Amino acid sequence: MQKVVSFVHVKIRFLLFRLKRKKFAALLSLFLMMGSIQIHAQCCGGGSGSCMAGGASQGVLPKYELNVNANFQFIHSDKFYKKDKVTEERTFDDFSSQYGYFKFGYGVSDKLTLSIETGYFFEKKETGLDKNPATTYTSTGIGDLVIFPRYEVYRKVTPKTSNDITVGLGTKIALGSYNDSAGNVEPFSGNVYYVTKPQNVQLSSGAQDIIFYSMLSRTYTKSMVSVFATGMYIYKGWNPNGENLGDFASVAIFGQKTFHNNLAVTLQARYEAVQQMLINESVLLYGKPSTYYPEATGYRKFFITPQVGYSWNKLSVFAAADLPLYQYLNTSEYYTQVGTSLSVTAGITYHFSLRPGTKSIAGKFTCPMHPDVISDKPDVCPQCGMDLEPVK
Repeated sequence: MQKVVSFVHVKIRFLLFRLKRKKFAALLSLFLMMGSIQIHAQCCGGGSGSCMAGGASQGVLPKYELNVNANFQFIHSDKFYKKDKVTEERTFDDFSSQYGYFKFGYGVSDKLTLSIETGYFFEKKETGLDKNPATTYTSTGIGDLVIFPRYEVYRKVTPKTSNDITVGLGTKIALGSYNDSAGNVEPFSGNVYYVTKPQNVQLSSGAQDIIFYSMLSRTYTKSMVSVFATGMYIYKGWNPNGENLGDFASVAIFGQKTFHNNLAVTLQARYEAVQQMLINESVLLYGKPSTYYPEATGYRKFFITPQVGYSWNKLSVFAAADLPLYQYLNTSEYYTQVGTSLSVTAGITYHFSLRPGTKSIAGKFTCPMHPDVISDKPDVCPQCGMDLEPVK
């Protein structure tokens, strides 16, 4: 019986958008929603609106340096909000995501680094209300491709500090599906009808985005303390469905302390904001999906993110967790939105140099990223954990 009701509801909503008189359609749609048992909700991922995952800040690599990074991000959310208040009103039980993210960075020069990044969703899942399989949606597959060059515009090294400013301008290319659908069998006729999956279960937004990035860092050599500030703005494009998921902006401040040249502890404070989803009405006039509601998209969130990392030789590992302190999610009288509950990321990085071999001068070794660090023997840099190289 529940499948029949769902089928009829989808058909009625589809017919509503074919009516020429918008006011009549809106009133009838409102009447149907008020008669529903549950309040509809919109989820944009239960996590971040950024297409990039894992890591704290990204500067430039030394020339010929190759950096390979693999992250695993787990997101789970079962808290629904009306603006900044938690509510019991919902249309599904929870949202979860298991995401593998891979970065390949190369130092084209001492100032320019080119990074190629992509991801694979081992699972994106929206569990239906009361674990109803008819309204449970799952996707698996490749995500987006990010091409992300970064350039060091300023660097000053003194005996006590190292100061850097890095900017980046990248693009996101959609590789994953953005219009996937789920089939259901109508019990009387046996016919299969298809409903577009919710946007948060799609593997991509389907649009090409532009990424603006900046980073300021200051490292205190003797105390092995670093302070970072980063800013990111993602200008979201339109996909072929006539959807724009809303521009993303974030500002973050980091503090990092390194112990015994290997263990690094980082604390990040980050503010995120995503604009409300936009709809091209001329494209979706006769086919607006019934599984999401643009009115309940966009948010403002504040996070505290502790991170711990350990490095030895050319290998580094890290783990971080996003702890939401404040969430304001766009909602309306009838629509709620799922917020962030749990988001953790763990990663591993391996780096090595493709630089042609050099001989040491007077047995001295230095860090390619921090030339003020000088050692009489091979070692690792106390500031960044990289291998010291022979002085040319």
